[in-house]
Amino acid sequence: MTFTTRPTLRGTFGMVSSTHWLASQSAMRILELGGNAFDAAAAAGFVLHVVEPHLNGPGGEVPAIIATADDPTPRVLCGQGVAPAGATIEHYRSLGLTLVPGSGPLAATVPGAVDAWLLLLRDHGTLPLRVVLESAIDYARNGHPLVPRVADTIGTVQELFENHWQTSAALWLKDGRPVSGRFSNEVYAATLERLVTEGETAGADRQAQIEQARKTWREGFVAEAIDRFSRIPHRDSSGEDHAGLITGADVAAFEATWDDPATYDWNGYTVAKTGPWGQGPALLQSLAVLAELGEVDLDSAEGVHTTVEVMKLSFADREAWYGDGADVPLETLLSPTYAAERAKLVGADASLELRPGRPDRREPVLPSFALGNETGNETGDATTGEPTVSPIGVTRGDTCHVDVIDKWGNLISATPSGGWLQSSPTIPELGFCLGSRAQMFCLEEGLPTSLVPGKRPRTTLTPTLVLQDGEAVMACGSPGGDQQDQWQLLFLLRHLGAGQDLQEAIDAPAWHTTSFPSSFYPRSTEPGGLVMESRVGKHIRDDLVRRGHVVTDSDAWSLGRLCAVRKEADGVLAAAANPRGMQGYAVGR
Repeated sequence: MTFTTRPTLRGTFGMVSSTHWLASQSAMRILELGGNAFDAAAAAGFVLHVVEPHLNGPGGEVPAIIATADDPTPRVLCGQGVAPAGATIEHYRSLGLTLVPGSGPLAATVPGAVDAWLLLLRDHGTLPLRVVLESAIDYARNGHPLVPRVADTIGTVQELFENHWQTSAALWLKDGRPVSGRFSNEVYAATLERLVTEGETAGADRQAQIEQARKTWREGFVAEAIDRFSRIPHRDSSGEDHAGLITGADVAAFEATWDDPATYDWNGYTVAKTGPWGQGPALLQSLAVLAELGEVDLDSAEGVHTTVEVMKLSFADREAWYGDGADVPLETLLSPTYAAERAKLVGADASLELRPGRPDRREPVLPSFALGNETGNETGDATTGEPTVSPIGVTRGDTCHVDVIDKWGNLISATPSGGWLQSSPTIPELGFCLGSRAQMFCLEEGLPTSLVPGKRPRTTLTPTLVLQDGEAVMACGSPGGDQQDQWQLLFLLRHLGAGQDLQEAIDAPAWHTTSFPSSFYPRSTEPGGLVMESRVGKHIRDDLVRRGHVVTDSDAWSLGRLCAVRKEADGVLAAAANPRGMQGYAVGR
């Protein structure tokens, strides 16, 4: 039997996997109370806002993919906020900016996470809002043990907080030091409690209460506080002070939506992702190209090389073609004919070029930073980016993830992110800050990702749902910015392709390429870049270097943040979680 860091959990009642043990157990509590997977996931999502504030927050966003027991057809829940009405290319250019800053008020899109979780509860939940939010309110009001990484993150931005973001300093510093130990955010607890209380003014009906809470968020005290605070100039990653653009009207106008997924049939499974307003189809393109190349051995240099070269091609297409509202030729991009064309580009040596394809004989158009013509501050700062992963696997900001499956067969994969404590100054009346997802827009006309008011940024957040013979059987996902679909690809190849157990596939050595433009400020590229866990082995590393890869050795247990739950062939429910970072946990029975 293969050694794993922890067992793959198995049972029949319900399974949860998330990036923090308190979120996992809070979701399991909801299942024990008779709630379903959607109640449980929402409970976990609100707890993650509290216990992983350096990785996500209520001012951020969340996409999710669900399948219900009554209808296994996957549906995408889009909680990705849009660019505010005043966010035009002309406005940013008038400020002397060539890139949207990676932090601060100008980097914010309209918050989407809270409305999305509430929409999920309204349409598919079963429990009252007060019950679902009880754990999050309790942890915010009465405290929870902060993971050490929170204090580490605060330490990297302490000077910024003290000199420029004093409202953040008031919350995250105590006696001149980053907060640590048991921590409470009573202001945010009051925000959640007020949402519940005002929701209950709608009467006893559960859905009416949730709708009233949504209205309170969008049109009431939350929107008013965001509007006031956004007008105040604050320092951002450009090195200058700028006011934000989000208004109360922007918050009121946004509502989360239900969308159709992008899907691809592979190896007897159907893999569902968000549409090309996110990066999810890049994983589907990778599977399509690998299907043309045949089976790969991930424990060999050839297997590592092949997956890396395939991912470079898929992410080059992401850069050239994906974007909200863009004319994305997705059917062609996922077609066998196009995949075969792309497979021919995978040679024996590493490519150092960005090579988008020509679907339907269309010429790709790339932003200046992808062509090396225009770049931002290459050093960045501690507030920017999602997780560019350092050579030793440490991340600056990041993302969260939660998967839930219940005894009835309801299934959800959700990836909350944004609004982390270092992305923007804290709004003192609310106890949280805005996000920084607008940094993914381009300040050039005519691109799929060009900044347009009301448009969604091309997000890196990319949950996954898997079906077999028309039945939803697995949910998985990972934090990791541009790495999310790269790490998930390796997991799917190992678990669904090679038959490895859930935990075994999660524990296996991981790698990713940085040989395409980062989605995060300052949008840099590392041609030929390949980051690998040292467990991959020196003989494989040496072979890859000979092929021309620019290899960075990462710590042995540093890459990949995967969570997964699934229904096995005999109906048994299973779950596994990532041991890296010592936060993720699966629970179930």
